[in-house]
Amino acid sequence: MLRVSMRQTERDIDIKVINGELDGFTEVPYANELSAFAEAVASFDHLLLAKARESLLDVAGEAVLVDAAGVAGNFQRMVRIADSMGIPVDQL
Repeated sequence: MLRVSMRQTERDIDIKVINGELDGFTEVPYANELSAFAEAVASFDHLLLAKARESLLDVAGEAVLVDAAGVAGNFQRMVRIADSMGIPVDQL
């Protein structure tokens, strides 16, 4: 999806943004904190999630944290819908 999105918008994306390894300027505000938050949500580690949530809140504010949580929740919803329809989901 990222490759297609990059082609459609004619933009370059540094893969380090996705990995949470980018220091300095990026077109994605709070990229490292958002990446850490996403990883924490996916990990089901409550302590890691609390730390990532506080970090994102500190640097980006409440509105960004709420939006990020909404995106994570929506993703989980879509995965559950796909699963209930019989669309196979990779096992961890």
